[in-house]
Amino acid sequence: MKRGDTDIWSLDECHFYQHGTRLAMWIPPEDKDPIVLQYPTRKGISVFGAVNIRTGELVGMVSGRFNAVTFRQFLTVLIMREKGKKMQIILDNAKYHYAKLFLPWLEKHKELLFLDYLPAYSPKLNSIERVWKLLKRLRLHNRYFPNLNEVIKIVTKQFLLWKGENGILRTLCYME
Repeated sequence: MKRGDTDIWSLDECHFYQHGTRLAMWIPPEDKDPIVLQYPTRKGISVFGAVNIRTGELVGMVSGRFNAVTFRQFLTVLIMREKGKKMQIILDNAKYHYAKLFLPWLEKHKELLFLDYLPAYSPKLNSIERVWKLLKRLRLHNRYFPNLNEVIKIVTKQFLLWKGENGILRTLCYME
């Protein structure tokens, strides 16, 4: 990383649900029983995401599902953004991250791409988990979404705000 020819990326998947979440919040004393609307559904969107540890750049892709094919599509998008730089990607042990269907593609791109798998049950070691938590806190908590398209819009808007080099995410994901 110090040489500048390799970037370290933290990669993970996340679901963002239409029903949102309610958290403790400040309420004016004159409001005795506040009402926070929630849509009664478990509908949500699935998002692949990766954050560059050095620059704080965030790359994301909405996906219908998580499998080897969609994972390969996301890595293709990620490789195209790097413009020839080598990439070390830190990720968890989801089965589709090392599926047999995916291995030939990975072998073809081994000069540019190295996957570094985390130990099982260790989400705290994956920097992008902090990004998901911040995104949910900023955009999804204590909000009412009348339809799933509103969730997609708000998540996409936040991804666009965090596009390119980003000091907030760089600080959030810092590692030595």
